[in-house]
Order: sequence, then structure tokens, then C-alpha cells
Amino acid sequence: MNDERPKRGINWTLMSVLLNVFLAGGIASSAWYLWSSSQHAQHHDRPAAQATAGGTGPVKPRSLPAAADNLSPAQRQAFRSGLHEVLRDNAGLTRSSHEGRLEAARLLAAPVLDRAAIDGALARTRAADIEQRERIEAYVMAYAATLPPADRESFAQALPGLQGPFHVTAPRAKP
Repeated sequence: MNDERPKRGINWTLMSVLLNVFLAGGIASSAWYLWSSSQHAQHHDRPAAQATAGGTGPVKPRSLPAAADNLSPAQRQAFRSGLHEVLRDNAGLTRSSHEGRLEAARLLAAPVLDRAAIDGALARTRAADIEQRERIEAYVMAYAATLPPADRESFAQALPGLQGPFHVTAPRAKP
């Protein structure tokens, strides 16, 4: 009976240490997540002209939310919130598009090439991509219609320099 008591104490001590390590890891990862998300939010709330390293000049915006950088903070937040909601509503389309690409890649790597199945997977992917793009473009146009003319002009000027549905590339020179 004397031999069981020290083993039981060691078991409880070991369980306590493991629980404390688990809790400390959870607290540390939560703190890191909160810190990194606040840094991310601060970076994305700055207009493009302020986002340069060293303040040497404005950087070219890269994503659709950057189109609102020259708007007032309230307008910028409204645009980004609405865009976030549209993207959240499009999550099923994004997933469908991703799954279609994976299916096409899997079918392409199969020992026997099934062209009809690959074409079908790619067609589903294209349909999901087009529907998602239509929804995003409709939201952007509906939001732009709510802006005063001067703000709408600033917003419209930012759109072609972005990546995404409104991106405009320079024409290639003919050889």
C-alpha cells in the first residue's frame, strides 16, 4: 500500500504539468492571433499613400478593398464590410470552384484520360467563377452608385489598377 501512494502523486503531478503546458500554449496562441489580426487590420485601414515603406510615395493598390482608400473612413469601412459580406456569401461558390479544379487535376493525372469528365469539372469551375465575379461586380457598382460624384470619380480611378475583376492591363506592343 505504501508503494501505491507515491505513484498516485506522480500521476497527479504529471497530469497537472501537462494541463498547465496545454493552457499556456492556448493562451500564447490566442494572444499571438489577436496581436497578428490587429496588426493586419491596422495595415489594411491605411490609405495606399501611407502604406509605403519609408514614405517614398504611394504604392499601387493590389486588392479590391484598396479602391476605397481615398474615401472617408466611414465610406471605406462601409465598402469593405459590404465586400466582406459578399465574399462570405460566395463561400460556397469559392469552394465549388476549388473542388472543380482539384477534380480536374485528379482526372488529368488518372491513368486513363477522361476528357468529358475533365471538361465537365472545368465547366463547373468556370460557372462558379463567373457567378462569383458577377456578384462582386454587382456589389461594387451598387456601392459606387451611392457615392457623391467626386468620391465616385476617385473610386472609379482606383479600380483599373487593382487585381481582380476590374484590373486593366496595358496593351502589348505588336512586334
